[in-house]
Amino acid sequence: MNLIWPIIYRAIINAKRTAVIDDRRSYTYGQLLGGALHLADKIQNTTANPHVGIMLPTSGAFPMALLGAWLAKRVAVPLNYLLSPDELEYVIKDSGVDFIISAGILMDHLEKTHGDQRFIPPGVNVMRMEEHDFSSFPTLCWPPWSTSDDLAVLLYTSGTSGKPKGVMLSHGNLYSDVKNAVIHAGITSADSFLGVLPQFHSFGLTGLTLLPLYIGSKIINSARFVPRQIVRLIKKHKPHVMMAVPSMYGALLSVKKATADDFKSIRMAVSGGEPLPNATYEAYIERFNIRLLEGYGLTETSPVTHWSTPTRTKIKSVGTPLPCVTQLVVDKNDRALAPGQEGEILMAGPNIMQGYYNLPQQTAEVFVDLAPDGGPTKRFFRTGDIGHFDDEGYLYITGRTKEMLIIGGENVFPREIEEVLNKHASVRDSAIIGKMDGMRGEVPVAFVELIEGAQFDDKDLRSWCRNSLANYKVPREIHLVDELPRNATGKIMRRHLKAD
Repeated sequence: MNLIWPIIYRAIINAKRTAVIDDRRSYTYGQLLGGALHLADKIQNTTANPHVGIMLPTSGAFPMALLGAWLAKRVAVPLNYLLSPDELEYVIKDSGVDFIISAGILMDHLEKTHGDQRFIPPGVNVMRMEEHDFSSFPTLCWPPWSTSDDLAVLLYTSGTSGKPKGVMLSHGNLYSDVKNAVIHAGITSADSFLGVLPQFHSFGLTGLTLLPLYIGSKIINSARFVPRQIVRLIKKHKPHVMMAVPSMYGALLSVKKATADDFKSIRMAVSGGEPLPNATYEAYIERFNIRLLEGYGLTETSPVTHWSTPTRTKIKSVGTPLPCVTQLVVDKNDRALAPGQEGEILMAGPNIMQGYYNLPQQTAEVFVDLAPDGGPTKRFFRTGDIGHFDDEGYLYITGRTKEMLIIGGENVFPREIEEVLNKHASVRDSAIIGKMDGMRGEVPVAFVELIEGAQFDDKDLRSWCRNSLANYKVPREIHLVDELPRNATGKIMRRHLKAD
């Protein structure tokens, strides 16, 4: 099964219903489908390439282009326009696209920003949607429908550990994730969504684009995350479901005039993409009477594997797995661990990716066949995250295997130190990396963003850490930065931080 049929069905029976409201206009379901048919026609008449690039800001134009690619039986390659020119050119070349659907306003901005730096390889045709004629009748030659195993999207990871990798997600992967997320969370077409995440990212693609279209909901999109503007959108449109990353929720707290009454329409505020700071969680309860619900997943898992819901949530947990997901925590020898024991988190299910594009060795490294309960062998994906689950199946994330520091033989996860730093009154956010040390192997080094008007005092910050952490976990150095490096969804890119 794939998502094309359910979305087309919703578009036909709800043709006059509003599907998307974005910064420029609104789209009915009928208009989305009509535009998708036009773009499918354009794709078929322009290129025979199986991969089609989509480079659009968060808007109603994105799902139109995505459906257009699928109706033409092509693989959609959402492109992250926030990458550097070299990174963007690399992704375009690696994916092999020769045709990109974009928008004039975005292309003009990129050309102005990058100047003479080339970011579109020679020979790649870019169609600006504003210049396409949507008035003629599409002459689409319908191809055979895609099957569950056919590739649907090629999503490139943020590259936190090297060059971006193309994650191959099939139609079956996406359908399984969306269908089971709807069942798990109890969402219906009566729920409207606030979409503030980029749609080239798996969180924004699945959670805030495909999921609401699958059930026939209304989506309110904003291409840019401006806290005051987001609060105005919530007050005006009164959405029921909001999905964002912790840094976005933290930024909304800076809107001094925002009140609990402004947020009263929100019944589910979902946080994902990175760990949710305790301070942010507590501030939302106290100020807005909203309990932020943590979720978990990776691009490789389509992405949602866990989701806390209003009736099933525990503090610091990312929730229980979706009905289709099997979770497993293992030790270094891939032996299954009991509830409460910490190890690497593995996942199995129909939502798990097909693999990394043109990277068979790296694909093989992240999969392992196990039969932990003595039953049939399952293909498990290695998430690279460390954590444990409790007796009721609630999952708790404590760190990442590749980010773990080994200090004097002790395992230390950056997030533990960051949580302490972030509670300091002067700190907006922080990041910890390791620095090689002849005596201890590694020592922690901190980088901090301060709140507006705060003074930097590294001695005071180290003293603050000593009150809550063992001495070996206290940062050896603390550096002030204007802004921590982040990817498109706000996740801190620790690999861009260097310890002198």
